[in-house]
Amino acid sequence: MTKIQITKMQGCGNDFVIIDFDEYKKINIPMDKLAKKICDRHFGIGADGMIIPKTDINDADIGWYFYNSDGSIAQMCGNGMRCFARYVFDKGLINKKEFSVKTGAGIIKPQLLDNETVKVNMGTPILEDSLIPFKGERKLKALDKEFEITPVSMGNPHCVIIGNENPMDMATEYGPIIEKHEYFPEKTNTEFVKVISKKEIEMRVFERGCGITLACGTGACASVVACVLNNLTEQNVKVNLLGGSVFVEWQGNKDNPQKNIFLIGPATYSFTAEYML
Repeated sequence: MTKIQITKMQGCGNDFVIIDFDEYKKINIPMDKLAKKICDRHFGIGADGMIIPKTDINDADIGWYFYNSDGSIAQMCGNGMRCFARYVFDKGLINKKEFSVKTGAGIIKPQLLDNETVKVNMGTPILEDSLIPFKGERKLKALDKEFEITPVSMGNPHCVIIGNENPMDMATEYGPIIEKHEYFPEKTNTEFVKVISKKEIEMRVFERGCGITLACGTGACASVVACVLNNLTEQNVKVNLLGGSVFVEWQGNKDNPQKNIFLIGPATYSFTAEYML
């Protein structure tokens, strides 16, 4: 039996197991299989995803391997990025508080603001159908309902639905159907949004490869983009998630969407431990 050192972190309840690459090399298990095992909430540690820092990077300060709890690769994760940024700085893998990270969605730039708050430059939202990827209409039928949708990519695909219904009820009932809808050839994260005011929204998410989660950073960003595009909010918005709140800033609009979007929120340690394999 092999023991490896792990760290558990969370951002607004979106939780992750982080393993140094040197620790990972002690075992002979493919990363996708390790993610499924370690993220299992009954037989493993329990998490929404697994992150392994990647230091042999030429075109960024550092990179990562990121796996969802079902073993699939995620191009990007906003809450995971905040936790990752704090972890690699505290471990001395990075010696500056603002740096670049190579992800499946491109180069992402986090900035540590204080002990628990991290601001992440998430890049520009992608609205072109072929790049999301999205193949369909702006009306989508799932079970007994037809939804007006706003497809957005934050490096990973999102289907944002804005309405007055209870977001949690909607995510639970319709999220699993929309995740695998034919309009989204690579599946999709689905956000159900209720606008509280011009500066505040409530959002619940069914994440691709995870299911219902307490928070989703890229989903919060996609939701604000959708609200701005539909003239429902201002450009600096508080997003209330099941596990807490984050702030999203986007100076873009329908005529000029190519503006960087910023995600600001907490990154908190849960525990460190030895895990036996």
